[in-house]
Amino acid sequence: MDRSEQFVSRVTLQRDRVESLERYPFSLPALRHFHELDLHPEMTIFVGENGSGKSTFLEALAVSLGFNPEGGTKSFNFRTRESHSKLHEFLRIRKGPIRPRTGFFLRAESFFNLATEIEVLDRGEGGGLPIIHYYGGQSLHEQSHGESFLALMMHKFSKNGLYLLDEPESPLSPQRQLSVIAIMHDLILRGSQFIMATHSPILMAYPGATIYEFSSDGIKPIEYEETEHYQITRAFLSHRERMLQEILGASVDGPGKAQKPPKRGTRSRPSRD
Repeated sequence: MDRSEQFVSRVTLQRDRVESLERYPFSLPALRHFHELDLHPEMTIFVGENGSGKSTFLEALAVSLGFNPEGGTKSFNFRTRESHSKLHEFLRIRKGPIRPRTGFFLRAESFFNLATEIEVLDRGEGGGLPIIHYYGGQSLHEQSHGESFLALMMHKFSKNGLYLLDEPESPLSPQRQLSVIAIMHDLILRGSQFIMATHSPILMAYPGATIYEFSSDGIKPIEYEETEHYQITRAFLSHRERMLQEILGASVDGPGKAQKPPKRGTRSRPSRD
């Protein structure tokens, strides 16, 4: 997809309208230094430590684009608890000439509330027709958390869509995360655009993605191999015993087994070695 044809190409903070950088969410270090961000026409990924502001930013972007703060399509308007920030009021979004055919804001944090709302709408309580067939024909609550995530993506997501995903790896095994990569790739080939916040070194490995790191230095592009997620995961898998020794302060006695402390009332014998 040509950059000029993507659905969302740039996000700018209207800093002249911000009264104080000492107030949340502008007090977050990453947002304090933020001015504007160019988005990849296919896959943009936000990474960073817990509390760095990546989910807050993604949520604000979703609300600015017309999505419900707790997730869903633009037609969802349920509210469980008003917890989103006012950041969306200060964002300017540059959109391409082509509008997405469909879209969805998927966030792990409020997925239970979303699944409940889908059941409510399916019963016709909102005055509409049943909708569960759009989600695979089975209640998302009657599946495991991971299965319901995959069911939603496989049945609700379609071509030429704009999809914002907040930590979609939360309920997924590594194998299922690979399945998600395959689903996203198929949709990208059919004209969709993804913007995702994640901690998963598997998901952030999507080929060609633009990765932005949220840190005390602001929001900056970073290569996959430079992310802390990749480096720590690789180091752990390569040097598991040594890292566990450093973390636990105990020697590791075989795969996944640390030395057990002596039982109460007994003395540990000194080693003969």
